[in-house]
This record gives sequence, C-alpha cells and structure tokens, in this order.
Amino acid sequence: MSYRVIKVSTREELKDFVTLPFEIYKDDKSWIAPIKSELKKILDTRKNPYFRFATLDLFNCYFGNEIIARISLSINKSFCKKSGTRTAFFGFFESYNDPEAVRTLFKVLFEFCKQNDIQRIEGPFNPNLYSELGLLSNKYDHPITFFQSYNPDYYHSLLKENGFELLETLHTRSNSNSDSYLNYHFPQQFQLGMDNLTVRSFNEKNKEQELEHLRNIFNDAFSDNWHFTPVSKEEYVFASKHLKLVTPPDLLRFVEYKGEPVAAVHFVLDINPLLKKFKGKKSLINYFNFLFERKKIDKAIIFAVGIKKKFRKSRVGNLLFNVTVEVARKFRSIETTWMYDENKIILSLAERLGLKRDKEFLIYFKNISN
Repeated sequence: MSYRVIKVSTREELKDFVTLPFEIYKDDKSWIAPIKSELKKILDTRKNPYFRFATLDLFNCYFGNEIIARISLSINKSFCKKSGTRTAFFGFFESYNDPEAVRTLFKVLFEFCKQNDIQRIEGPFNPNLYSELGLLSNKYDHPITFFQSYNPDYYHSLLKENGFELLETLHTRSNSNSDSYLNYHFPQQFQLGMDNLTVRSFNEKNKEQELEHLRNIFNDAFSDNWHFTPVSKEEYVFASKHLKLVTPPDLLRFVEYKGEPVAAVHFVLDINPLLKKFKGKKSLINYFNFLFERKKIDKAIIFAVGIKKKFRKSRVGNLLFNVTVEVARKFRSIETTWMYDENKIILSLAERLGLKRDKEFLIYFKNISN
C-alpha cells in the first residue's frame, strides 16, 4: 500500500476530515474536542459568509483506507489585495507522527498552489485570523482555555521538514489570581462615567444593532493590526450565533461618547472544562448541565479590546481600562486571546492588569516557487 491524497468532495471524506483528531487525541487529556456539527458549519462554504470572499479546499491523506493527515487551504481575496502577494492560509492541520504521510500531503498541496498561482502559504489559521490559530509551542501540560489551539509538539518538526519557516510568534497572557491582584492594586471601585462618556452593557434585546456597533468599533480599531482584514456584517452575525452562551451581557461593555459607542471590551467565559464533557457531540443533557455549571465558572478571557482611532488620545482609554478592571476583578483568573509583541499599547495595558506572558503560538510560512 502507498499514501494517497484526495481533495475532499464527499460526505464520507468530510467525515474523515472531521473525525481524524478524535483518533489522534483519544488518549490525550489536554485536548478539547470541537463540536462536530459546529465545525462542519464553519467548513460549509455555503453557510459560512466568510467564504463569499474566500475559497476553501480540504485535503485528506490516506494509507490504504485509513486517514493519516489532513489540511485546509483558503485564499482570502481581500488579504491578497492588501498584501500584494497571492497568499493562501493553511489550517486544520492534523496528523499522526508520520513524516512520509505529511510529505505526501504537502507535495500535493504545493502542486495545487502552483496550479492556482499561489505564491505563499501561511498558517495555521482555522480558517482565518478571527479563529483559533497558530501551533502551540509551550506549556503542553497546562489546560487549554477557550479559543486556544492545541497540538502535539511534533507538528513543528513536520512543518519545518517540509520547508516552512517561522513567520510570527503570538502569545497569550494570564493572571491566575486576578481578583486578589486587582483588589490590591485598585482597591477603590472606579466610577464608570465622566462628562459626555458613559459605560453600558450589551443589550441582548437589540442584538443585531449591538453586534453592528461592536463590528464597527473593532474594524476601525484593528485596521492597522497584523494581517487584519475587515469583517463583514454577515460574518459577525454568523460568528456570534452562540454569543450568549459564552458572554453574558455584563461581560461585554461599551464606552459611549454622547450616546455613540466608540470603544468596547469583550470578555468570554472559559467554557472549555464544560465543552470537554460533550466529547464532540451535542445532547440535551449536556446542554442543560452546561447551563447549570456555567454559573460556577471563575475564569474569563479578555477576548477583544478596541477604541476607535479618533478617540485613542481621549479619556475614552482611561474609562475603558477602568471598566476592564471592574469586570476582571469578578473572576479568580483572567487570560487573554493571542497578542503580538509589536502591539505595545495592549502589552502595556496587560502589564497593568498583572497579566504575564503565558502560552506561545507560532505562525509559519513557505514561499512557493514555480
């Protein structure tokens, strides 16, 4: 028998793609299984609005009838235009520690790139910048929090053996005693309002408009960030379908200037310990247990913080920091999603919150020669 690589086109091949990590990680207690039905929705180019302006191809590598490795490849037209290079993002990379299988997989992938005039590959992005991304490179024995990727250490070698080089090191931050730290350093409760500035929580009854406020703030605030491309209204609605399960309204705060939302901080609950019990499958029992146990979660993640550019040098920044402290002090432990070393403003704010560098996630690239 020999290795063979196919581009996913049938339900059975998609099933193989989705279920492969369940076999790879079946004895790994650190891994958190994704909900299979939700993953399929993300990969469905007809349902996921991100793919109105991006392509997606999935590849499986088999040995005989057994799937050994998988990978996705996506081309975002907006990013290609912005970067000036026809770049593809790879993602959802999973494999047994089988270098020959991975070489076979990438040989087919590189040939596909050449046929489609792709000049460069970067990743992993699962499937884009606003998803789980990067390869974990340290603290493999530490719990993975919500929205963090997980992988075996040998994945780095598999990529490097196929010509990939390091592009960017992203990292998260954590404070395992955030309530004590913040109550000590900021003993007085902040006044959340001044002059024409007010703070309010997310209004679930007006969800569509609130999501649009959030999208406008973050699209403006993040426009100069690494690899950023604007998020459409449809993408935001799609990604926020289960928002209330991870973000109660008081964990998402707006700062308003004369009634206009100009800044926001978005926390999410670390629901990974509860997701682990689902084992990749939805059920009513697990769902009701989830709703009950969610009340006991004492760890939150600072998912996003942003200020519209024209308000960055105003008192909005101070007020946004104050409300971040007031939300964070309610939890025993606080972590962040990924950040990068060039973003000095965010790093400074993280230091003030007692957030120390924690996990690291690596992004790789490879230039494709014709």
